[in-house]
Amino acid sequence: MKDTIRILGIESSCDETAAAVVENGRKILSSVISTQVEEHRKYGGVVPEIASRRHCENICWVVDGAMKEAGLTFDDLDAIAVTYAPGLIGALLVGVNYAKGLSLATGKPLVPTHHLRSHVASNYLAHPELEPPFLCMIASGGHSHIVEVTDYTKFRVIGRTRDDAAGEAFDKAARTMGFPYPGGVYIDKAAKLGDPTAFKLPRPHVDGSPFDFSFSGLKTAVINTVHNAQQKGTKINTNDLAASFQATVCDIISEKLMLALDETGHKKLVLAGGVSANSGLRERLQKDTAKRGVAFYCPPLPLCGDNAAMVASQGYYEFISGNIAGSDLNAVASKKIEIE
Repeated sequence: MKDTIRILGIESSCDETAAAVVENGRKILSSVISTQVEEHRKYGGVVPEIASRRHCENICWVVDGAMKEAGLTFDDLDAIAVTYAPGLIGALLVGVNYAKGLSLATGKPLVPTHHLRSHVASNYLAHPELEPPFLCMIASGGHSHIVEVTDYTKFRVIGRTRDDAAGEAFDKAARTMGFPYPGGVYIDKAAKLGDPTAFKLPRPHVDGSPFDFSFSGLKTAVINTVHNAQQKGTKINTNDLAASFQATVCDIISEKLMLALDETGHKKLVLAGGVSANSGLRERLQKDTAKRGVAFYCPPLPLCGDNAAMVASQGYYEFISGNIAGSDLNAVASKKIEIE
């Protein structure tokens, strides 16, 4: 195995077209992201057909930009990693087909990379000392998993949401409160100005599954609170409701994670995914892990959302483990993190 391995990562699972070059899974040589947030904001969420079209328009210049920023040519690469699952199928197909064509043209190996595994790997870029095994909370718009990471390519889900993901609950609650899409950042800001004890909101539990989540009832409680106030003609303190909602989500997640830490005996807790940008959750987990003498890791804000550096990082570990795809690689909308 070479001393220096450079991987080009390509990400197009939702509404960010991204490319990055990472060295040895840890050092970012370049990272370029084209976001579609402003365009989708007027619809209150991502429109899959529009997202796919924008990926088609952006992917060539994004990849070219990442290569120029890294100061490399395709000959300097060792492999091409691409997100092939899970995500919006049309969006994924753009990245997968581009990567397949690039692999064919350059002769570089094609590495299929799972989106959730890549979110975990964002922490390897920020924390050079971090190595498995550890416990990880992956919280995003579409997923809420407690995952035991036993090795770089070995994962075991020990808890997951039974309905809405945490990020989905944030966005839907935010929309009800009148915040624009994506709503999580606006709830975070409003929560800093509100009273987290002002509203008593439910903390759903899943019978017989102590590590599983359920956020649907909490989301519905926020929606009903707002609608009931509107029907009565009363005004709600949005900052208080945002603070109460965010504090409740943090309570639920932290309670499950601390229980999982006690059960598994892990001494490292990692936070990953878009919701890892939430300041309330980061502070809560930092505080609760410190009480237990557990090391806590979370990515810097630029690496919390979808990006290609995390794809290239996880792609490195997939590559050195021998996970290489052929020209028959296809995009998959839904796929478990444990299975490759």
